Amino acid sequence: MRLDGSLAEGVDPVSAMGDGAVQAAWQRVKRRLRAELGEDVFASWFARLELQDVEGGVARLTVPTRFLKSWIESHYLDRVLATFRSEADGIESIAVGVRGASAPPRPAAPKAVAAPRPVPAMSAPALPEGGEAERGSRHAHAHPPATGEAGDLGGAPLDARLTFESFVVGRSNALAHAAAERVARTDGGPALYNPLYFHAGVGLGKTHLLHAIGHAVKMAGRRVTYLTADRFMYGFVNALKTQNALAFKERLRAIDLLILDDVQFIQGRSIQAEFGHTLNALIDAGRQVVVASDRPPAELESLDERVRSRLAGGLVVEIGTLDETLRAQILLSRLEAVRAAHPSFEVGPAVAEYVAKAITANGRDLEGAVNRLLAHATLTGAPVTLDTAETAIRDLVKNREPKRVKIEDIQKLVASRYNVSRSDILSERRTAAVVKPRQIAMYLSKVLTLRSLPEIGRRFGGRDHTTVLHAVRKIEKAIGEDTALCDEVELLKRMLQD
Repeated sequence: MRLDGSLAEGVDPVSAMGDGAVQAAWQRVKRRLRAELGEDVFASWFARLELQDVEGGVARLTVPTRFLKSWIESHYLDRVLATFRSEADGIESIAVGVRGASAPPRPAAPKAVAAPRPVPAMSAPALPEGGEAERGSRHAHAHPPATGEAGDLGGAPLDARLTFESFVVGRSNALAHAAAERVARTDGGPALYNPLYFHAGVGLGKTHLLHAIGHAVKMAGRRVTYLTADRFMYGFVNALKTQNALAFKERLRAIDLLILDDVQFIQGRSIQAEFGHTLNALIDAGRQVVVASDRPPAELESLDERVRSRLAGGLVVEIGTLDETLRAQILLSRLEAVRAAHPSFEVGPAVAEYVAKAITANGRDLEGAVNRLLAHATLTGAPVTLDTAETAIRDLVKNREPKRVKIEDIQKLVASRYNVSRSDILSERRTAAVVKPRQIAMYLSKVLTLRSLPEIGRRFGGRDHTTVLHAVRKIEKAIGEDTALCDEVELLKRMLQD
């Protein structure tokens, strides 16, 4: 570097920054993307985008799946490049690769990388509330299928463990189980409850029922395709790129049963339109469709209204939270399955009762608890006691997910508390008796849910987001000045979260 602070000729300005400065610049890029695009879009497409290194003016970024790579390259590459250039001198181009795959190719010349031509009429709206939890598990890590003819509609494999025989039935899932069995046992007759739509939080059994239906129908000799939302999107985008869209559609509509999991993640106008056409074609032809999501159809704001209406036109079943009796039954079934492979593994009734009471979130945490207890018993050779069980599952108890609060529940509770009706809160009435509870409900919707201001406005009778923002600010100011109102709002929060 010269004495005046400028770089000598031929010195790479990015290399001169040092690794720490480059990483700091990358963190500034991510913060700017979050601020400019919004929390939902950022979490959907950029939260798992990482900087691998910068060399020769090329910033090499990585993502966990090919689908994310394809989407970022098609929709956001120019924006990421422009933002990175403004934060770090010397960034000439960007290459995106998949972590665990071969390194992304380096451009031949150090010039800006033009984003690939996007698929016509595609869009990238934000994912709806609830995505984080799911994205952090099956959706985030599912690998898109390999490219094949007509978009490779082989579907995802069915898990051999997830059958009706291994499903534990309780009060919260009895209706869903009965509907699933009825659909699965219908041999060649007209489709029942079409579409059959399950919705529930994470780990409550909806995916188990989807796989169980798939196994039963497949054993009957009928054609089954099980797809997660990302596989459906990847297949359709790939079919468009390879000009096999017509063959993709024909193969999809020639099956007897379509199972689609995590429908809340379906994004893009073209993909949503094709999903809607596929639903209509299958249902009109008497073919069965089974769908699962983390919320009812009416709350899938990112989906086209016609698709939501079609999904709501069948049988919609909610799978409730696991009560203690059902948790105990699930835990015992898991313990018996593990004991079949490890005959010396023993868990006493007192330990099993403690685990079933302590872990209240979902069935996956119960399975995680069994794995921890098994690891303790096999690695230490010591018996499983209450003390060792408490230590083994401490993280599961401490980190269990909070209750997901719905805007509808907020509206109902606030209306009841202030002796007005929910329709009053959603109406255009401006009397003081209605305005105050309406503003409190809007405030609680903002602080207790992940909904954006425009989404909250739509749920409150189609109001503008500025109306919601005004209500939130007014209540924030009021609770800072009025102790009684502050206590009232805190009580409502506890009632909604308990």
